[in-house]
Amino acid sequence: MRLYLLALNPTASVTEGFLPAAARLGLDVTVLTDQAGAHRRAYAELPSAPEVVACEVRDFREVVGLLSQRAPQDPDFAVFSNSDHLQTQTALAAAYFGLPAKDWRATLRAKNKGELRRHLAAAGLDTVRSAELAPGQDPSELASLLRAADVPFPAVIKPREGVASEDVSLVAGIEELVRRAEEVQDHRPGAALVVEEFLDGRLCTLETLGDGHRRHVLGGFRTRLSPPPDFIEEALVFVPAHPLAVVAQVLAQLDAIGVGLGACHTEFVVQPDGRARIVEVNYRAIGDQCDLMLAAVLDLPLFELVLDAHLGRELPADLGERCAATPLRARNEAVRADRAGTLTAAPGPHDERADERADGVRLVHRPQRAIGERHEHYRTNRDYLSVIWAVGPDQAAADAAVAGFVAANRWEITP
Repeated sequence: MRLYLLALNPTASVTEGFLPAAARLGLDVTVLTDQAGAHRRAYAELPSAPEVVACEVRDFREVVGLLSQRAPQDPDFAVFSNSDHLQTQTALAAAYFGLPAKDWRATLRAKNKGELRRHLAAAGLDTVRSAELAPGQDPSELASLLRAADVPFPAVIKPREGVASEDVSLVAGIEELVRRAEEVQDHRPGAALVVEEFLDGRLCTLETLGDGHRRHVLGGFRTRLSPPPDFIEEALVFVPAHPLAVVAQVLAQLDAIGVGLGACHTEFVVQPDGRARIVEVNYRAIGDQCDLMLAAVLDLPLFELVLDAHLGRELPADLGERCAATPLRARNEAVRADRAGTLTAAPGPHDERADERADGVRLVHRPQRAIGERHEHYRTNRDYLSVIWAVGPDQAAADAAVAGFVAANRWEITP
Protein backbone atom coordinates (compact mmCIF):
# COMPACT_ATOMS: atom_id res chain seq x y z
CA MET A 1 0.00 0.00 0.00
CA ARG A 2 1.21 3.49 -0.81
CA LEU A 3 1.02 6.46 1.53
CA TYR A 4 0.93 9.89 -0.10
CA LEU A 5 2.27 12.34 2.48
CA LEU A 6 1.71 16.03 1.76
CA ALA A 7 4.34 18.42 3.13
CA LEU A 8 5.81 21.88 2.81
CA ASN A 9 9.23 22.13 4.47
CA PRO A 10 10.89 19.04 6.01
CA THR A 11 10.15 18.55 9.73
CA ALA A 12 11.42 16.28 12.48
CA SER A 13 7.87 14.98 12.93
CA VAL A 14 7.99 13.48 9.45
CA THR A 15 11.68 12.57 9.23
CA GLU A 16 12.01 11.05 12.71
CA GLY A 17 8.39 10.08 13.32
CA PHE A 18 6.06 9.35 10.43
CA LEU A 19 8.54 8.04 7.86
CA PRO A 20 10.06 5.40 10.18
CA ALA A 21 6.52 4.50 11.32
CA ALA A 22 5.39 4.05 7.73
CA ALA A 23 8.36 1.79 7.08
CA ARG A 24 7.48 -0.32 10.11
CA LEU A 25 3.92 -0.60 8.80
CA GLY A 26 5.23 -1.80 5.44
CA LEU A 27 3.98 1.24 3.51
CA ASP A 28 5.57 2.64 0.38
CA VAL A 29 5.77 6.41 0.86
CA THR A 30 5.58 9.20 -1.69
CA VAL A 31 6.10 12.71 -0.35
CA LEU A 32 4.21 15.34 -2.32
CA THR A 33 5.71 18.77 -1.76
CA ASP A 34 6.43 22.17 -3.28
CA GLN A 35 9.96 21.97 -1.83
CA ALA A 36 11.20 18.77 -3.46
CA GLY A 37 14.90 19.59 -3.27
CA ALA A 38 14.81 20.26 0.46
CA HIS A 39 13.05 16.96 1.10
CA ARG A 40 15.46 14.93 -1.00
CA ARG A 41 18.35 16.42 0.96
CA ALA A 42 16.61 15.77 4.27
CA TYR A 43 16.06 12.09 3.48
CA ALA A 44 19.38 11.38 1.80
CA GLU A 45 20.78 9.61 4.87
CA LEU A 46 17.67 7.60 5.73
CA PRO A 47 17.95 3.79 5.42
CA SER A 48 14.94 3.80 3.11
CA ALA A 49 14.32 7.18 1.54
CA PRO A 50 10.77 7.90 0.33
CA GLU A 51 9.92 8.91 -3.20
CA VAL A 52 9.66 12.70 -3.46
CA VAL A 53 7.40 14.23 -6.12
CA ALA A 54 7.00 17.94 -6.81
CA CYS A 55 3.42 19.14 -6.49
CA GLU A 56 1.64 22.42 -5.73
CA VAL A 57 0.31 20.96 -2.51
CA ARG A 58 -1.42 24.17 -1.39
CA ASP A 59 -3.89 23.65 -4.26
CA PHE A 60 -6.10 20.60 -3.64
CA ARG A 61 -6.96 20.47 -7.34
CA GLU A 62 -3.32 19.84 -8.20
CA VAL A 63 -3.11 17.13 -5.56
CA VAL A 64 -6.26 15.40 -6.85
CA GLY A 65 -5.00 15.60 -10.42
CA LEU A 66 -1.62 14.09 -9.58
CA LEU A 67 -3.14 11.28 -7.52
CA SER A 68 -5.61 10.53 -10.29
CA GLN A 69 -2.75 10.16 -12.78
CA ARG A 70 -0.90 7.79 -10.46
CA ALA A 71 -3.92 5.76 -9.28
CA PRO A 72 -3.73 3.14 -12.06
CA GLN A 73 -0.22 2.17 -10.90
CA ASP A 74 -1.04 2.45 -7.15
CA PRO A 75 -4.76 1.79 -6.73
CA ASP A 76 -4.43 1.01 -3.02
CA PHE A 77 -3.34 4.20 -1.28
CA ALA A 78 -3.94 6.63 1.58
CA VAL A 79 -3.48 10.41 1.83
CA PHE A 80 -2.06 12.09 4.93
CA SER A 81 -0.38 15.28 6.09
CA ASN A 82 0.97 16.55 9.40
CA SER A 83 1.37 20.08 8.05
CA ASP A 84 -0.69 22.74 9.77
CA HIS A 85 -1.14 24.47 6.41
CA LEU A 86 -2.25 21.45 4.35
CA GLN A 87 -5.01 19.82 6.37
CA THR A 88 -7.91 21.10 4.25
CA GLN A 89 -6.19 20.21 0.98
CA THR A 90 -5.42 16.72 2.31
CA ALA A 91 -8.97 16.24 3.58
CA LEU A 92 -10.47 17.26 0.23
CA ALA A 93 -8.10 15.03 -1.76
CA ALA A 94 -8.71 12.00 0.47
CA ALA A 95 -12.47 12.51 0.38
CA TYR A 96 -12.41 12.82 -3.41
CA PHE A 97 -11.08 9.28 -3.67
CA GLY A 98 -13.37 7.92 -0.95
CA LEU A 99 -10.49 7.39 1.49
CA PRO A 100 -10.45 7.97 5.26
CA ALA A 101 -10.49 11.75 5.57
CA LYS A 102 -10.90 14.50 8.09
CA ASP A 103 -13.99 16.65 7.58
CA TRP A 104 -12.70 19.50 5.42
CA ARG A 105 -15.09 21.87 7.18
CA ALA A 106 -13.45 21.01 10.51
CA THR A 107 -9.94 21.51 9.13
CA LEU A 108 -10.97 24.90 7.73
CA ARG A 109 -12.55 25.96 11.04
CA ALA A 110 -9.41 24.96 12.91
CA LYS A 111 -7.04 26.75 10.56
CA ASN A 112 -9.07 29.94 10.07
CA LYS A 113 -8.98 31.60 13.48
CA GLY A 114 -11.75 34.04 12.59
CA GLU A 115 -14.06 31.24 11.49
CA LEU A 116 -13.15 29.26 14.61
CA ARG A 117 -14.39 32.11 16.82
CA ARG A 118 -17.57 32.61 14.81
CA HIS A 119 -18.40 28.92 14.79
CA LEU A 120 -17.92 28.38 18.53
CA ALA A 121 -20.00 31.48 19.27
CA ALA A 122 -22.79 30.30 16.96
CA ALA A 123 -22.73 26.91 18.72
CA GLY A 124 -23.29 28.67 22.03
CA LEU A 125 -20.11 27.27 23.58
CA ASP A 126 -17.80 30.27 23.85
CA THR A 127 -17.84 33.81 22.58
CA VAL A 128 -14.41 35.41 22.27
CA ARG A 129 -14.84 39.00 21.20
CA SER A 130 -12.86 39.45 18.00
CA ALA A 131 -12.57 41.46 14.80
CA GLU A 132 -10.98 40.69 11.46
CA LEU A 133 -8.84 42.93 9.25
CA ALA A 134 -9.15 41.78 5.64
CA PRO A 135 -6.10 41.42 3.37
CA GLY A 136 -4.95 44.88 2.37
CA GLN A 137 -7.47 46.65 4.60
CA ASP A 138 -6.14 49.84 6.18
CA PRO A 139 -5.19 49.29 9.85
CA SER A 140 -6.61 52.74 10.61
CA GLU A 141 -10.03 51.06 10.39
CA LEU A 142 -9.24 48.85 13.39
CA ALA A 143 -10.63 51.33 15.91
CA SER A 144 -14.11 51.20 14.42
CA LEU A 145 -13.90 47.42 13.91
CA LEU A 146 -13.02 46.86 17.56
CA ARG A 147 -15.78 49.17 18.77
CA ALA A 148 -18.33 47.33 16.66
CA ALA A 149 -17.21 43.95 18.05
CA ASP A 150 -16.74 45.28 21.61
CA VAL A 151 -13.15 43.97 21.72
CA PRO A 152 -11.42 45.21 24.91
CA PHE A 153 -7.77 45.94 25.58
CA PRO A 154 -5.38 44.34 26.17
CA ALA A 155 -5.96 42.47 22.93
CA VAL A 156 -4.10 39.92 20.85
CA ILE A 157 -3.32 40.42 17.18
CA LYS A 158 -2.47 37.39 15.05
CA PRO A 159 -2.51 36.25 11.42
CA ARG A 160 -5.83 34.55 10.68
CA GLU A 161 -4.10 31.46 9.31
CA GLY A 162 -0.87 31.78 11.27
CA VAL A 163 1.12 29.13 13.10
CA ALA A 164 3.79 28.83 15.81
CA SER A 165 2.98 32.21 17.41
CA GLU A 166 4.52 34.03 14.46
CA ASP A 167 3.42 37.67 14.43
CA VAL A 168 1.23 37.13 17.50
CA SER A 169 1.44 40.04 19.95
CA LEU A 170 -0.30 41.38 23.01
CA VAL A 171 -1.15 45.06 22.55
CA ALA A 172 -2.28 47.55 25.19
CA GLY A 173 -4.05 50.16 23.07
CA ILE A 174 -5.19 51.23 19.63
CA GLU A 175 -2.02 53.08 18.63
CA GLU A 176 0.14 50.06 19.40
CA LEU A 177 -2.35 47.80 17.61
CA VAL A 178 -2.35 49.88 14.42
CA ARG A 179 1.45 50.05 14.41
CA ARG A 180 1.75 46.29 14.89
CA ALA A 181 -0.80 45.58 12.16
CA GLU A 182 1.16 47.75 9.73
CA GLU A 183 4.36 45.85 10.59
CA VAL A 184 2.72 42.48 9.98
CA GLN A 185 1.20 43.64 6.68
CA ASP A 186 4.62 44.84 5.52
CA HIS A 187 6.11 41.34 5.59
CA ARG A 188 2.89 39.35 5.18
CA PRO A 189 1.23 41.06 2.21
CA GLY A 190 -2.18 39.59 1.56
CA ALA A 191 -2.58 38.12 5.05
CA ALA A 192 -5.80 38.61 6.98
CA LEU A 193 -5.42 39.52 10.65
CA VAL A 194 -7.56 38.72 13.68
CA VAL A 195 -7.72 40.91 16.78
CA GLU A 196 -9.34 39.31 19.82
CA GLU A 197 -9.69 39.75 23.55
CA PHE A 198 -6.82 38.39 25.61
CA LEU A 199 -7.71 35.10 27.28
CA ASP A 200 -5.92 35.12 30.60
CA GLY A 201 -5.30 31.89 32.50
CA ARG A 202 -3.03 28.87 32.71
CA LEU A 203 -2.06 27.74 29.21
CA CYS A 204 -2.47 24.02 28.56
CA THR A 205 -2.81 21.62 25.66
CA LEU A 206 -4.97 18.59 24.99
CA GLU A 207 -3.69 15.90 22.63
CA THR A 208 -6.31 13.69 21.01
CA LEU A 209 -6.38 10.94 18.40
CA GLY A 210 -9.46 9.56 16.65
CA ASP A 211 -10.15 6.79 14.15
CA GLY A 212 -13.47 8.14 12.88
CA HIS A 213 -15.47 6.09 15.39
CA ARG A 214 -13.93 6.99 18.72
CA ARG A 215 -11.74 9.86 19.85
CA HIS A 216 -9.11 9.15 22.52
CA VAL A 217 -7.45 11.62 24.89
CA LEU A 218 -3.69 11.02 24.95
CA GLY A 219 -2.96 13.50 27.73
CA GLY A 220 -1.71 17.04 27.45
CA PHE A 221 0.82 19.62 28.55
CA ARG A 222 1.14 22.70 30.72
CA THR A 223 2.96 25.39 28.77
CA ARG A 224 5.30 28.13 29.96
CA LEU A 225 5.31 31.16 27.68
CA SER A 226 7.82 33.95 27.19
CA PRO A 227 7.00 37.32 28.78
CA PRO A 228 4.58 39.54 26.82
CA PRO A 229 4.12 40.92 24.27
CA ASP A 230 5.20 37.66 22.59
CA PHE A 231 3.74 34.18 23.00
CA ILE A 232 6.75 31.91 22.51
CA GLU A 233 6.56 28.44 24.02
CA GLU A 234 9.56 28.04 26.30
CA ALA A 235 8.77 24.78 28.11
CA LEU A 236 6.06 22.12 28.19
CA VAL A 237 5.44 19.67 31.04
CA PHE A 238 3.47 16.49 30.37
CA VAL A 239 0.13 16.01 32.13
CA PRO A 240 -1.36 12.50 31.82
CA ALA A 241 -4.84 13.72 32.70
CA HIS A 242 -6.26 17.23 33.06
CA PRO A 243 -9.27 17.61 35.39
CA LEU A 244 -12.32 15.85 33.96
CA ALA A 245 -14.45 19.00 33.93
CA VAL A 246 -11.79 20.86 31.95
CA VAL A 247 -11.38 18.05 29.42
CA ALA A 248 -15.15 17.82 28.97
CA GLN A 249 -15.34 21.51 28.07
CA VAL A 250 -12.55 21.25 25.51
CA LEU A 251 -13.98 18.08 23.95
CA ALA A 252 -17.41 19.69 23.62
CA GLN A 253 -15.83 22.52 21.64
CA LEU A 254 -13.89 20.06 19.46
CA ASP A 255 -17.16 18.23 18.81
CA ALA A 256 -18.74 21.46 17.64
CA ILE A 257 -15.81 22.16 15.33
CA GLY A 258 -16.03 18.62 13.92
CA VAL A 259 -12.68 17.27 15.07
CA GLY A 260 -12.68 13.48 14.88
CA LEU A 261 -10.32 11.52 12.65
CA GLY A 262 -6.60 11.80 13.24
CA ALA A 263 -4.38 13.70 15.66
CA CYS A 264 -5.32 17.08 17.08
CA HIS A 265 -3.30 19.48 19.23
CA THR A 266 -5.54 21.95 21.05
CA GLU A 267 -4.26 24.90 23.07
CA PHE A 268 -6.53 26.35 25.74
CA VAL A 269 -6.42 28.38 28.93
CA VAL A 270 -8.00 27.43 32.24
CA GLN A 271 -9.35 30.50 34.01
CA PRO A 272 -9.61 30.83 37.82
CA ASP A 273 -13.29 29.81 37.77
CA GLY A 274 -12.40 26.54 35.97
CA ARG A 275 -13.62 27.71 32.57
CA ALA A 276 -11.65 26.24 29.66
CA ARG A 277 -11.33 28.55 26.66
CA ILE A 278 -9.70 27.49 23.42
CA VAL A 279 -6.80 29.59 22.16
CA GLU A 280 -6.36 27.66 18.92
CA VAL A 281 -6.89 24.24 17.38
CA ASN A 282 -4.06 22.67 15.40
CA TYR A 283 -5.64 19.72 13.61
CA ARG A 284 -2.44 17.65 13.48
CA ALA A 285 0.05 16.20 15.94
CA ILE A 286 1.94 18.48 18.32
CA GLY A 287 5.38 19.49 17.02
CA ASP A 288 8.76 20.84 18.14
CA GLN A 289 9.87 17.37 19.32
CA CYS A 290 6.86 17.09 21.67
CA ASP A 291 5.31 14.38 19.48
CA LEU A 292 8.47 12.28 19.76
CA MET A 293 8.52 12.91 23.51
CA LEU A 294 4.83 12.03 23.76
CA ALA A 295 5.44 8.68 22.09
CA ALA A 296 8.19 7.99 24.64
CA VAL A 297 6.27 9.07 27.74
CA LEU A 298 3.21 7.04 26.69
CA ASP A 299 5.39 4.10 25.62
CA LEU A 300 3.26 3.74 22.50
CA PRO A 301 3.89 3.51 18.75
CA LEU A 302 2.20 6.89 18.44
CA PHE A 303 3.14 7.63 14.85
CA GLU A 304 1.97 4.20 13.69
CA LEU A 305 -1.34 4.77 15.48
CA VAL A 306 -1.85 8.11 13.74
CA LEU A 307 -1.17 6.49 10.37
CA ASP A 308 -3.43 3.54 11.25
CA ALA A 309 -6.32 5.99 11.68
CA HIS A 310 -5.74 7.35 8.17
CA LEU A 311 -5.53 3.81 6.81
CA GLY A 312 -9.06 3.16 8.09
CA ARG A 313 -7.96 0.93 10.96
CA GLU A 314 -9.69 1.01 14.33
CA LEU A 315 -7.57 2.11 17.28
CA PRO A 316 -7.39 0.14 20.54
CA ALA A 317 -10.57 0.78 22.53
CA ASP A 318 -8.61 1.31 25.76
CA LEU A 319 -6.06 3.71 24.26
CA GLY A 320 -7.12 6.68 26.39
CA GLU A 321 -7.08 4.67 29.60
CA ARG A 322 -3.60 3.34 28.82
CA CYS A 323 -2.32 6.87 28.22
CA ALA A 324 -3.78 8.25 31.44
CA ALA A 325 -2.17 5.41 33.40
CA THR A 326 1.40 6.02 32.24
CA PRO A 327 3.78 6.19 35.23
CA LEU A 328 6.29 8.32 33.33
CA ARG A 329 6.67 12.11 33.25
CA ALA A 330 8.32 14.41 30.74
CA ARG A 331 9.61 17.90 30.04
CA ASN A 332 10.37 19.69 26.75
CA GLU A 333 12.36 22.93 26.87
CA ALA A 334 13.79 25.23 24.22
CA VAL A 335 16.96 27.31 24.23
CA ARG A 336 16.24 30.51 22.28
CA ALA A 337 18.34 33.16 20.62
CA ASP A 338 17.82 36.51 22.32
CA ARG A 339 19.24 38.60 19.50
CA ALA A 340 20.14 38.51 15.81
CA GLY A 341 23.48 37.06 14.81
CA THR A 342 25.47 33.98 13.90
CA LEU A 343 25.43 30.85 16.04
CA THR A 344 29.11 30.27 16.87
CA ALA A 345 28.89 27.67 19.66
CA ALA A 346 26.32 25.03 20.54
CA PRO A 347 26.21 21.36 21.58
CA GLY A 348 25.59 18.65 19.01
CA PRO A 349 22.80 16.06 18.92
CA HIS A 350 22.52 13.95 22.05
CA ASP A 351 20.41 10.94 22.98
CA GLU A 352 20.83 8.98 26.20
CA ARG A 353 18.68 5.96 26.97
CA ALA A 354 17.16 5.60 30.43
CA ASP A 355 19.28 2.52 31.13
CA GLU A 356 22.44 4.55 30.46
CA ARG A 357 21.73 7.03 33.26
CA ALA A 358 21.59 6.57 37.03
CA ASP A 359 18.38 8.62 37.25
CA GLY A 360 16.51 6.41 34.77
CA VAL A 361 15.79 9.36 32.47
CA ARG A 362 15.87 9.33 28.69
CA LEU A 363 17.48 12.62 27.64
CA VAL A 364 17.40 13.95 24.09
CA HIS A 365 18.89 17.10 22.59
CA ARG A 366 18.13 18.20 19.04
CA PRO A 367 19.85 21.29 17.56
CA GLN A 368 17.44 23.51 15.67
CA ARG A 369 20.08 25.70 14.02
CA ALA A 370 23.46 24.80 12.57
CA ILE A 371 26.65 26.44 13.77
CA GLY A 372 27.61 29.17 11.32
CA GLU A 373 24.03 30.09 10.41
CA ARG A 374 23.04 33.73 10.74
CA HIS A 375 19.47 34.69 11.57
CA GLU A 376 17.46 37.71 12.52
CA HIS A 377 15.69 37.85 15.87
CA TYR A 378 12.21 36.60 14.99
CA ARG A 379 10.47 36.59 18.40
CA THR A 380 8.89 33.24 17.51
CA ASN A 381 9.92 29.60 17.79
CA ARG A 382 12.16 30.24 14.79
CA ASP A 383 14.52 31.61 17.45
CA TYR A 384 14.94 28.10 18.88
CA LEU A 385 18.58 27.08 18.95
CA SER A 386 17.93 23.73 20.62
CA VAL A 387 15.13 21.60 21.99
CA ILE A 388 15.90 19.37 24.97
CA TRP A 389 13.42 16.81 26.24
CA ALA A 390 13.46 14.23 28.97
CA VAL A 391 11.24 11.32 29.99
CA GLY A 392 11.72 9.87 33.44
CA PRO A 393 10.17 8.08 36.41
CA ASP A 394 8.95 11.34 37.98
CA GLN A 395 8.69 15.04 37.14
CA ALA A 396 11.58 16.09 39.33
CA ALA A 397 13.95 13.70 37.57
CA ALA A 398 12.88 14.87 34.11
CA ASP A 399 13.16 18.53 35.08
CA ALA A 400 16.59 18.05 36.64
CA ALA A 401 17.92 16.21 33.58
CA VAL A 402 16.92 19.05 31.26
CA ALA A 403 18.28 21.72 33.62
CA GLY A 404 21.53 19.80 33.97
CA PHE A 405 22.03 19.58 30.21
CA VAL A 406 21.38 23.30 29.75
CA ALA A 407 23.78 24.19 32.57
CA ALA A 408 26.53 21.94 31.21
CA ASN A 409 26.49 23.42 27.70
CA ARG A 410 26.77 26.82 26.06
CA TRP A 411 25.15 28.53 23.12
CA GLU A 412 26.76 31.65 21.70
CA ILE A 413 25.36 34.17 19.22
CA THR A 414 27.86 36.53 17.62
CA PRO A 415 26.31 39.76 16.30
